[in-house]
Amino acid sequence: MLKVAFLFDPKNDWIRAHFPKQLEKTKRFKSQILYDQSQVRGFDVVFVLGYTKILKGEILSDNKLLLVVHESNLPEGRGFSPVQWQILEGKNKIPVCLLEVSEAPDAGDIYLKSYIHLDGSELYDDIRSKQAEATFELVTAFLQEYPKLTPYAQVGEKSFYKRRTSKDSKLDVDKTIREQFDLLRISNNQDWPAFFELGGTEYTLKIERKVN
Repeated sequence: MLKVAFLFDPKNDWIRAHFPKQLEKTKRFKSQILYDQSQVRGFDVVFVLGYTKILKGEILSDNKLLLVVHESNLPEGRGFSPVQWQILEGKNKIPVCLLEVSEAPDAGDIYLKSYIHLDGSELYDDIRSKQAEATFELVTAFLQEYPKLTPYAQVGEKSFYKRRTSKDSKLDVDKTIREQFDLLRISNNQDWPAFFELGGTEYTLKIERKVN
């Protein structure tokens, strides 16, 4: 039986809420959910999901295979918040790659690839839900086929997305809602809401879908 670990970050735990129960234990593998990389030892496969800390030390040598999910057409779009940046670019079809952890961020060989399909109306929680669904579909497919899958190297020109900060949620008071709707819908109402400044005062603007 395969020994499988899922490593989550307690400070970036949104994806944990979407974890499918069927991944906890099957006839092919037994899994553990962990939050501390120092506890990840002796596993056949480790899925690193939403983990924001740098992986270092024994975790890289004491486990057979470490995998991460990244949402871009690698090697384009390495780096931070690829889903949010691509939505701001007007994209509604976003690639999702399951790849091996490497020393350089998001540079590992790719095992599987899928897509997130958006219609442009989704708000933050909807986007996260689709992102998690695509992630766990790749995880499930990998575990069903492993070790028969053969990874392939990334090919093409590299590009990088910068880390988003709260300042990136600032609206332009001279632009229309239509022009800035994508910025509104990727904003997290609780942690990093959209905002604007007017007359020397800063205002927060939150968005939610009306329920009939």
